[in-house]
Amino acid sequence: MREVDLHRLDLNLLPVLQVLLQERHVSRAAALLNMSQPAVSRALARLRDTLDDPLLVRTSRGFALSSRAEALQPHLIELLQQMEHLIQQPRFDPLTDSSLIRLTGLDLELALYFPHLVKHLRQQAPNLRLETVRQELDSFLMLDQDEVHFSFSGLQPASAEGSLHRMVIDEMPFRCVMSDQHPLAQGVMSAENFAAAPHGLVSITGKGPGSMDAVLAAHGLERQVMLRLSSFMSVADFCEDTDLIFTLPLRLAERICHNRRLCLRPLPAALEQPPVKFYLYWHSRYHRDPRIIWIREQLLVALNLNTSNNTTGGISSS
Repeated sequence: MREVDLHRLDLNLLPVLQVLLQERHVSRAAALLNMSQPAVSRALARLRDTLDDPLLVRTSRGFALSSRAEALQPHLIELLQQMEHLIQQPRFDPLTDSSLIRLTGLDLELALYFPHLVKHLRQQAPNLRLETVRQELDSFLMLDQDEVHFSFSGLQPASAEGSLHRMVIDEMPFRCVMSDQHPLAQGVMSAENFAAAPHGLVSITGKGPGSMDAVLAAHGLERQVMLRLSSFMSVADFCEDTDLIFTLPLRLAERICHNRRLCLRPLPAALEQPPVKFYLYWHSRYHRDPRIIWIREQLLVALNLNTSNNTTGGISSS
């Protein structure tokens, strides 16, 4: 008996073999397979050659299985079931799924969006477990290294763009946050007055200028950053009783100012910028995962967003 070379085995023949062994008759097998009798006969000939065994042997009472076919039949049924399971589209049932979903984002971004998602998922997927992971500088690297499934971010990735997908979950203008007793809290605020005031800056990396510095430079202006923070959550504590101004996206600024002696003011008209977008990011490895697709959809529902206006796709095409 020669050894079977798996490279010679045509996997398309295995379902044919299963029906042949089940029916022990070429014509009946052809009818069940919706194939012509000659095609099934050719398949049987190829199987006999590949396996070096007759498989079906003629007897006085018709065809019978060879001893090898008898031993092969139960394993073949199990193998085909496993192959079907292997290639079948994975299923997700939110009512029974108990998997762990990990998310990251900056403190205030999580505070803005994550509670809405949790409240919604507790009703729709009571067994699903959620975990926030501390963001250590680069959430995109965390996605790339499979440390988290999702990242809330208003930033653009510096690397791994081709492996990331995103959808817009919010869009908002910038606002100036300052004490309600600040000299610029009332009246007209010019670009020159804004630039001359002492500023605070939230910098996650702790390096480089803020985006507003580039805007001011384009107008021939420069500001002095007197305080650099690593977290949004403490802005009010440093702004309420000082002359510092922070420039933040609107909804982050509104949350910071709630019940504090602070005020929000629009940027001077000359310095107005396009609204900043906030995204939910995920990695390509999970792009077609039914759990991840469902959670993305549920976030849009929880935030009362129109899915038609929140396209998903690779970073390069968003």
